[in-house]
Amino acid sequence: MIVFQLSCSIFISLVSRFRAGLKAEIGVFFPMIVLRVLENVAQPNFQQKMIVLRFLDKLCVDSQILVDIFINYDCDVNSSNIFERMVNGLLKTAQGVPPGTATTLLPPQEFTLKLEAMKCLVAILKSMGDWMNKQLRIPDPHSSRKVDAAENSPESGSLPLANGNGDEPVEGSESHSESSTESSDVSTIEQRRAYKLELQEGISLFNRKPKKGIEFLINANKVGNSPEEIAAFLKNSSGLNKTLIGDYLGEREELSLKVMHAYVDSFDFQGMEFDEAIRAFLQGFRLPGEAQKIDRIMEKFAERYCKCNPKVFTSADTAYVLAYSVIMLNTDAHNPMVKNKMSADDFIRNNRGIDDGKDLPEEYLRSLFERITRNEIKMKEDDLALQQRQSVNSNKILGLDSILNIVIRKRGEEKHMESSDDLIRHMQEQFKEKARKSESVYYAATDVVILRFMIEVCWAPMLAAFSVPLDQSDDEVVIALCLEGFRCAIHVTAVMSMKTHRDAFVTSLAKFTSLHSPADIKQKNVDAIKAIVTIADEDGNYLQEAWEHILTCVSRFEHLHLLGEGAPPDATFFAFPQNESEKSKQTKSTILPVLKKKGHGRMQYAAATVMRGSYDSAGIGSNASGAVTSEQMNSLVSNLNMLEQVGSSEMIRIFTRSQKLNSEAIIDFVKALCKVSMEELRSASDPRVFSLTKIVEIAHYNMNRIRLVWSSIWHVLSDFFVTIGCSENLSIAIFAMDSLRQLSMKFLEREELANYNFQNEFMKPFVIVMRKSSAVEIRELIIRCVSQMVLSRVNNVKSGWKSMFMVFTTAAYDDHKNIVLLSFEIMEKIIRDYFPYITETETTTFTDCVNCLIAFTNSRFNREISLNAIAFLRFCATKLAEGDLGSSSKNKDKEAPGKDGKQDNGGITDKEDHLYFWFPLLAGLSELSFDPRPEIRKSALQVLFDTLRNHGHLFSLPLWERVFESVLFPIFDYVRHAIDPTGGDSPGQVIDGDMGEADQDAWLYETCTLALQLVVDLFVKFYNTVNPLLRKVLVLLVSFIRRPHQSLAGIGIAALVRLMSNSGDLFSEEKWLEVVLSLKEAANATCPSFSYIVSGDLVGVSHRHSFTGQNNGESGGAGISDDDSERLMTHRLYASLSDAKCRAAVQLLLIQAVMEIYTMYRHHLSAKIILVLYEALHDVASHAHKINTNTTLRSKLLEFGSMTQMQDPPLLRLENESYQICLTFLQNLVLDQPACYDEAEVESCLVNMCREVLQFYIQSAQSGQAHESPSGGQHHWMIPSGSGKHRELAARAPLIVATLQAICSLGETAFEKNLTEFFPLLSGLVSCEHGSNEVQLALSDMLSSSVAPILLRSC
Repeated sequence: MIVFQLSCSIFISLVSRFRAGLKAEIGVFFPMIVLRVLENVAQPNFQQKMIVLRFLDKLCVDSQILVDIFINYDCDVNSSNIFERMVNGLLKTAQGVPPGTATTLLPPQEFTLKLEAMKCLVAILKSMGDWMNKQLRIPDPHSSRKVDAAENSPESGSLPLANGNGDEPVEGSESHSESSTESSDVSTIEQRRAYKLELQEGISLFNRKPKKGIEFLINANKVGNSPEEIAAFLKNSSGLNKTLIGDYLGEREELSLKVMHAYVDSFDFQGMEFDEAIRAFLQGFRLPGEAQKIDRIMEKFAERYCKCNPKVFTSADTAYVLAYSVIMLNTDAHNPMVKNKMSADDFIRNNRGIDDGKDLPEEYLRSLFERITRNEIKMKEDDLALQQRQSVNSNKILGLDSILNIVIRKRGEEKHMESSDDLIRHMQEQFKEKARKSESVYYAATDVVILRFMIEVCWAPMLAAFSVPLDQSDDEVVIALCLEGFRCAIHVTAVMSMKTHRDAFVTSLAKFTSLHSPADIKQKNVDAIKAIVTIADEDGNYLQEAWEHILTCVSRFEHLHLLGEGAPPDATFFAFPQNESEKSKQTKSTILPVLKKKGHGRMQYAAATVMRGSYDSAGIGSNASGAVTSEQMNSLVSNLNMLEQVGSSEMIRIFTRSQKLNSEAIIDFVKALCKVSMEELRSASDPRVFSLTKIVEIAHYNMNRIRLVWSSIWHVLSDFFVTIGCSENLSIAIFAMDSLRQLSMKFLEREELANYNFQNEFMKPFVIVMRKSSAVEIRELIIRCVSQMVLSRVNNVKSGWKSMFMVFTTAAYDDHKNIVLLSFEIMEKIIRDYFPYITETETTTFTDCVNCLIAFTNSRFNREISLNAIAFLRFCATKLAEGDLGSSSKNKDKEAPGKDGKQDNGGITDKEDHLYFWFPLLAGLSELSFDPRPEIRKSALQVLFDTLRNHGHLFSLPLWERVFESVLFPIFDYVRHAIDPTGGDSPGQVIDGDMGEADQDAWLYETCTLALQLVVDLFVKFYNTVNPLLRKVLVLLVSFIRRPHQSLAGIGIAALVRLMSNSGDLFSEEKWLEVVLSLKEAANATCPSFSYIVSGDLVGVSHRHSFTGQNNGESGGAGISDDDSERLMTHRLYASLSDAKCRAAVQLLLIQAVMEIYTMYRHHLSAKIILVLYEALHDVASHAHKINTNTTLRSKLLEFGSMTQMQDPPLLRLENESYQICLTFLQNLVLDQPACYDEAEVESCLVNMCREVLQFYIQSAQSGQAHESPSGGQHHWMIPSGSGKHRELAARAPLIVATLQAICSLGETAFEKNLTEFFPLLSGLVSCEHGSNEVQLALSDMLSSSVAPILLRSC
């Protein structure tokens, strides 16, 4: 024993100081000396095992050693997993002898071993933690350095990215720098470890199913796919099942055969005795049991032996038969089951004639017999048995077990070792083998990431080793060790950010607190609670999501603490209302004895805690009903008193110390606290607000953190408050909103610089809850909270205005009148008293204010609110015009290129800003022009146009363009689209248009007319700025005129006249051209059309109608269909006639407007402009004449006379007036001779038009003559004085008189030149009949005054 102890002492010195140069030796001796003893659980030597356990405890003092062992052995493919086996061996020792297993240990000895093993496991974790702390430079939590560091830098403590890289020498490893080692590259180590794990997986699969194992290894690129590479793998790899190697090599499949041949060919038997060759051959596998497989393998062996030793045997057959004989002899000689052993003579006799009919030399065979019987051919049976025993843990298969179990035999096997010389010889062989396979490079660990792989290996055994004793034992020392192990494990896993492993330890420890089942609390559970508090204090920066488990324990502890104090639970304030029977039962229940002195805690709540709940349940205990015994109550009382050991102040310190957490950790802490609070509040039976109050507290503690961190924290808190604020439990929602108010007030105490958005962010939950909450009380509370916050901190509010206005905007659309009234009352106060603060630094909030007021203008509860809101919009416009917005943001470098807008009294000159602020205000007022309430419409239009009139001088052209396009024009779009009585496919629209006629009239004559006039007035007033927009205004007016609605067209024409009368003097030639072209476009677009009536379909309708009447009895169905068709045609006829009449009326209004405009600006217009007007009206006159002379149309109109209510011809007045004005234009051109006057062109137009008018008149009179003349005798008056034709000619007479006078007004030369064209027409006038003697008198005057002198001169 002393020798063993000395051996261990020497070995630990070697490992500590010289491990870099003894990599291979340590790889052999560590399993032989340490692990062999450690893994013997059932029947160990107690003293040896204690020495080994103390050896391991000392080993952990130098934190570098364990990490180096892991890198150099557990990550080496050809080395044993020393660290893994060590941890698993300690776990087995800590768990004790398995039940039912015979053991040589006495109970006290077993307990001592368990305790020492647990100490070693804790020491391993501490060692890993110390090494990690050194590499990451994490201060020791037990030293004063940590406190100082935390005090000085509350924001520091985040995980350093540097990995040490060996800058500082590690304690206990002085010799490392002297040895020729390589620093551990984490990527290389990671690859090596991954390679080893994958290789282990493939070997494990091979030992179950060889074919699948080989396939897996090939696919994973661990083995090549050639037979030679597979054979080399089977020959050289450790851990493979020798029996299964033999089975695989004996298979008859093509790949297996090739592998077997390659395997055998890899041996060099040259110069070897036959039995030595067989021994070497069978070292690597066990011959399969199937004869055919053995036959194939030995056949190939014989061939290979003869090839290497061609002169030994005559043929390979000899070697083949002899190999079989040797194997049979080996079995016969060394199998204890065989009683009658084979003699040498028997062996010689069995092999006669095998050498090609000859005998082998007798001396050769006898010598072979003696060597076999004296020295058995080993086929690694012991290896196989060892592998089978260790197959439970597949991670051990690659170890050096094979070496060690050959070298160190168990007691029953020591007889095989004849002397220590054999032992030494075997060890030497194994060292050679180890040196051949393993790489000699020694790695010194420096990268902390290697701990991840170590934790992956040891976390599960550690968790099992600490959890089971903690659950089953009450021994103080064991409990303390287990809790220490938990603390160390959580520290390492948390710092390394290994979430799954960390949570496994934290969750287990949290369950051991038993806070979820207080009736079961013992002293060890109280110790677990203390451990939780310590972990929170020391490792808070690394806990991340695990904070949730910690804070859940804190919440449950606080609940039990309140029960012990006798305070009434939160549920008395926040639980849903109960029915009367439950209330009466509750009042009758008895009170806990310990609570009687302290308060009014009720039996109901105390009994609920006695019931044992699960850890995952939301609250404490469960809702199980049943009687509670006095023993249970007394147990609960004592347990609650036991919890006082911890002290509430220690729990509260977790929250006060949150200000020491780093920036990432505080966010994780807040997330976890919100989750725990959510669980507390969601409990239907026992809602609590402990964590909710703590949220407000930690916000206070952490108020000094930088804004960037607070933004991340608030992102979490915002979602939380929104969820709770929308809770169905009204009391909880109110409490949450009040908590949010407290937080927001704290934030508002901090000043915010301009253009930041944090205030808006932390007030946003109010907005979201305001929109989502269905409770009126909550919405009202939010309005009051927001108003109180803003009004009490009005000097500090910056971006917070935005959220406040969003709250009020939401309130403006609320369904409850009180909320609308309350919010507008506050809004009114803010605008009246604090308007300068709104836009002091954040000019964008002006737009929010405007949008909020616009929302109130749409209030359906109170007309006064809408009108006041409109008045406030006027106030805002005035302030905007005065330039009182954004005093600190006026100097923005946002000057737009080009000419700035005009300014007045320091108004904002930046055009982009101008546009940004004015547009929402004006657009909002514009939208109100659609309001169904007349007074709102009127007020909005008044404010809109007053604003534009009063402040339009500040506007730049781009802003005016936006105003016209998006503010003013949409008003008319709405009206024009709302009233459209035509549509070829919808004849019923005229009838439907009568519906709501009063409303339409209100729109037309109150809103539309006024608005259009105001737009024109605006254009005129600011013509110098907005003149480029003339085209758009004209398009608007023309679009009105083109509408097939007489009132709309009349409004458009009136507005056009208003525009021209007020601004015509300002127009240039180009602008006038735009105007007259627009008039021409309007004239062409409004020409009446009678094409539907002329088409002939109506005649078909009457024919079908008569046909249907005749066949009514035969086809009832068809009659119904035709009747519907007739009705449809009738509707379309009405629509067509209405459209034509409307267009005719519009054209009359239009030509009158043209004449009015011409009269005003006759001397201002150029000849070119007047000629365009002439062309426009001439087109109208020509179209009207074409309609009037359409005999088919006129006859149909007479046929439907009662329906059409139109004169005959239908457009006679339009034709006459158009021609009359055309004549006036041309005559005045001759008289005025304005700019661009071309005498020849005007004279040509005048002559052509006079000729055209006279021809039309004569044709009309003659057609009437022919039509009215009977075939018999002649009358003096061919046309009766009362007939329609007589009236038509009388109506045309004034035009003819004017035409004749115009011809006379031509100069003598012109008259004489064109007389030849006019004379036939004059003759025609003489011969035709007239409806009035005015034509004859004018003709007489012309002949006497103009024609006669020419005739006389020519005679």
